Amino acid sequence: MSCTIRIRIQPQPFDAEEESKQLTEGRSDVGALVTFTGYCRDEGGTLAALTLEHYPGMAEAEIGRIAEEAAARWPLSGLTAIHRHGRIVPGDPIVLVAAASSHRQAAFEAASFMMDYLKTRAPFWKKEERAGDRGGDRDGDWVRAKATDDAAAGRWQKP
Repeated sequence: MSCTIRIRIQPQPFDAEEESKQLTEGRSDVGALVTFTGYCRDEGGTLAALTLEHYPGMAEAEIGRIAEEAAARWPLSGLTAIHRHGRIVPGDPIVLVAAASSHRQAAFEAASFMMDYLKTRAPFWKKEERAGDRGGDRDGDWVRAKATDDAAAGRWQKP
């Protein structure tokens, strides 16, 4: 099965419904579409914004490698990964993964695989801007990698 892969890194919000439509419209072979949208959360009211930075070209290439691996593991007809960069406030979408397949299990697993690896291998750097920062001070703190994200990605390792 041939898989169409679309990767984008952009500052502006995306339309998850439109992206899903592009994967399924006019396709009678798609039996399942799994989407995941990740949002910026306010961390209990303490977070004012996240600033996401990336290395252009490198980030797209790495996400492309992750997507190619997903397409090799599961029978997908389409796979979309969109990741935003720049300043993002709580409630705004950050990331979209959409996986289309003729079977639901492949779509679920591919989407989960993509998110686990986006969290651990995609070259993005996040800085937190805390609520109450005054005078436009957006120095913030860089977010460190989490062991729980590494453990989640570890389940996909081949023996």
